[in-house]
Amino acid sequence: MSGHNKWSKIKHKKAATDSQKSRVFSKHSSLIAMESRKAGGDVNSPSLFVAIERAKKDSMPKENIERAVAKGRGNDGSELQEVLFETYGPGGVAMLITAITDNNNRTSQEIKHALSHLGYQLGGPGSASWAFTKKDRVYTPNSPLALSEEDGEQLAHLVETLEELDDIHDIFTTADEVN
Repeated sequence: MSGHNKWSKIKHKKAATDSQKSRVFSKHSSLIAMESRKAGGDVNSPSLFVAIERAKKDSMPKENIERAVAKGRGNDGSELQEVLFETYGPGGVAMLITAITDNNNRTSQEIKHALSHLGYQLGGPGSASWAFTKKDRVYTPNSPLALSEEDGEQLAHLVETLEELDDIHDIFTTADEVN
């Protein structure tokens, strides 16, 4: 009977890793499709090239990458766009949430629901972005904020909840480190 238990553990572990890979590949696919649309499908475009290299670094299959480039090149009616959402989290930490979506209304409702479920709310444009400096696609905090251990745990839970949403691409915070 020990073989059955061992297989069961392997099966559950594989399911968890496959789920994580699927989530990562989905995010890469959205970004590649958006950059492909911007570049007109030219894989030599710097931004599309970087997106493809990041996907390859995470072991995304070549077929998936080619499919994402073709989706961005095609006129299938679903235009992907990058959207920025702003909020404040535990301990007053400013947060920027970037999403790549084909339906801004759906994505904003999903984010609002996730935030309100945990007792937070979406901020208006400019409410948190002032606390960051944008360098290419990365937002760095102007004044990092030290958090207590409890606030750090709440922030980790909030970020984890938001990252489970399909359209979320990146989450940036002004949190420094847990004291």
